[in-house]
Amino acid sequence: MTGPDPISDALLAAQILGVGSRLGGLALRARAGPLRSAYLTYLRDIAAAPIRRLPPGIDDARLLGGLDLAEALSTGRPVHARGLLDEVGAGTLILPMAERAASGLAARIGAALDAGAGFSVVALDEGVEAEEHCPAALTDRLALHLTLEGLRARPLPDAPAPEVLGHARRLLAAMPPTPPEAFVEAAAALGIASMRAPLLALEVARGAAAIAGRDNVAAEDAALAARLVLAPRATSLPPADETQPAPEPPAPSAPDDAEKTQDPTPSDGIPAEVLLEAARASLPPDVLAKLRAGAAAARGSPGSRGGGAGPGGHRRGRPQGRPPGDPRGPHRLDLVATLRTAAPWQPLRRKLFADPPAHILISKSDIRVRRHRQRRERLALFLVDASGSTAMGRLAEAKGAIELLLAEAYVRRDHVALIAMRGAAAETLLPPTRSLVQTKRRLAALPGGGGTPLASGLEAALTLALGARRRGRDPVLVVLTDGKANIARDGRPGRAAARADAEEMARVLRGAALPTLLIDTSPRPQRPAAELAAALDATYLPLPRADARGIGQSVGALMAAP
Repeated sequence: MTGPDPISDALLAAQILGVGSRLGGLALRARAGPLRSAYLTYLRDIAAAPIRRLPPGIDDARLLGGLDLAEALSTGRPVHARGLLDEVGAGTLILPMAERAASGLAARIGAALDAGAGFSVVALDEGVEAEEHCPAALTDRLALHLTLEGLRARPLPDAPAPEVLGHARRLLAAMPPTPPEAFVEAAAALGIASMRAPLLALEVARGAAAIAGRDNVAAEDAALAARLVLAPRATSLPPADETQPAPEPPAPSAPDDAEKTQDPTPSDGIPAEVLLEAARASLPPDVLAKLRAGAAAARGSPGSRGGGAGPGGHRRGRPQGRPPGDPRGPHRLDLVATLRTAAPWQPLRRKLFADPPAHILISKSDIRVRRHRQRRERLALFLVDASGSTAMGRLAEAKGAIELLLAEAYVRRDHVALIAMRGAAAETLLPPTRSLVQTKRRLAALPGGGGTPLASGLEAALTLALGARRRGRDPVLVVLTDGKANIARDGRPGRAAARADAEEMARVLRGAALPTLLIDTSPRPQRPAAELAAALDATYLPLPRADARGIGQSVGALMAAP
């Protein structure tokens, strides 16, 4: 028995999106290619309203609109500038490269959808790695989740005629309410925490029924909604052979209640098991492993895009000039500089009017804004391998290198933290601090010996770094190790398991976009440390080749990077 055709489901999803009005939109995971282009054309043919493409890097003023200061100053009255969300109206908004969308942009679009905006969003997720995904603040509000990855391009049929879609809209408007209990039970069994998911699945099932010409939801409509809405959001699955307890026989009813018990509504006949089976059939065999990997990547992703880079604000800090700009953006208007720029042009501008106005004539090119640069606090996070192999080799030299790095961090007034890897697990010897004396004391008392719990150390470093980002600091990780892991993440010895766990944690750390320097503490440069540096996307620096100046310059470059 073959499963459902993904392309057929995608075409139905496009029709449902064109018929329904409370679906939010769809999240489409597919890289650019003939199939995605053909599908977007199919969406355009179905859409009755205009389609707008969201420009990358759009600011809040262009997205949401607001006061057009230049026109207001020129005309002497408030002039409102329309934003892109106003211009799209009841049309469709296409968000390219949704996996790179900033969390603030996703939140603003999601807030507009919550406020009842009539537009739909098509989020194009072009991510390659598992940790690349569209922000949850947006995807949670988009009913339909589709993927076209791994599918061969083929000619798509023509879109349904407008009359067919119009008939489906009328059927949907006249359709009686559908009980949501089955969808709620299925969402709970699939581990879906969002309360929007069962309601969106219900709307998708009603839209599918209207497209099929039915005036109520049938089992196949509910199964389609489970595949398109519930299955992509699943975090757990019940066993395939799970059986539900048999329902108890109904109690004898009075004669006058007989008619009520013999006339159930058609939607009451859709059990939650139908939805679960449809969701289970549409998931790949390794779905649980992928879900766990995606959850681990999501824990490391909040700071991966703009979480700690760049200036910390635009209204505090050292002034950086008064350039032309838009005060509706992140920068504030500099009124004095604006008037000073506009003053020399007043005689020439007044000659353009037969009856010049009394107020100052200001054009858009006159507007000046205040730009500030605020220095953010930085954290130098040292992850030290104090295992037996390092203790017998270069632990003393590694401590000397750390002291050099600590001195550089102290001069810059950065915070420092220290995590040691030895024995069965990593240990945070020093939380973020500015005390150089305390850090040196803890480092001098660091003993050597035991195993190398590399995965545990990387996990501890990730947790500490993400906590620092939430507090507004920019963390930089400095790892001193020979890369020879022999303690797994659960504390059990074994080189194969330890190496696999370390590689997995290195991928998660890489997804967090944490600036990292790996110093190889082996007597000679070794392959394990170099491979770990490549997995972390870290700068690799062999300790035998690194003098004090080289180490200081390497860490200083990381700390000073924007």
